[in-house]
Amino acid sequence: MQPHPVLLITRPAAAARRFAAQAAGLGLDCVIAPLLRIDPMDHDRAAAAMARGLVFTSENAVPAAGPGRGRPAICVGPQTAAAARAAGFDVTEGPGDAARMMPLLQDLGEGWLHLRGAHVAAVLPVPGIVVYDQTALPLPDAARQVLAGNAPVILPLFSPRSARLAAAALAGEQVRAPLWLAPISPAADAVWTGPAARRAVASTPDAAGVLGAIAGLTGAAHSSAATG
Repeated sequence: MQPHPVLLITRPAAAARRFAAQAAGLGLDCVIAPLLRIDPMDHDRAAAAMARGLVFTSENAVPAAGPGRGRPAICVGPQTAAAARAAGFDVTEGPGDAARMMPLLQDLGEGWLHLRGAHVAAVLPVPGIVVYDQTALPLPDAARQVLAGNAPVILPLFSPRSARLAAAALAGEQVRAPLWLAPISPAADAVWTGPAARRAVASTPDAAGVLGAIAGLTGAAHSSAATG
């Protein structure tokens, strides 16, 4: 009988803990092993605080925006929208990825800013200010241990950059475990260069979509075991 799969979460620590809580209902053992760290960067705080409207493509940028005060904010998806609402912004929620939020950014007029990280998946038609960096981290020992084991390892990939970093981190490692991928989007799936015994791309580019992909992978495993 195949060992029970392990969910390996490589997001930054706070986001990894939140996703582990969201995944609790799947009944998987979770290993949190961040490959990224969010580091705030010096920026023009006055410009951010005085902007007429703000565009957020990550919740990590919201703390750099200053008080919401009911200002309009266009957010890439539900998690970022929730953070912006909590900060006091009047939120328009996007469809989950930067490419598909483009129609929301047309004809905004003067005074809008895109607060963003140092690495972005798409360049938006809004002036940008870099407010945080995503610093790459070495592969933690906890990840190395499960990758060297027998149990299948489910690896969510939450962005193209996350996929590249994870593939690079695994390149020099002994990966004995069958690796099951759950990319958040076709773009994240396309840049993966590591091994993959199975993969299921999320139906929507958000946490709910990734959870659905993971459920599909584990369901397929149960079905194979039942019929094998």
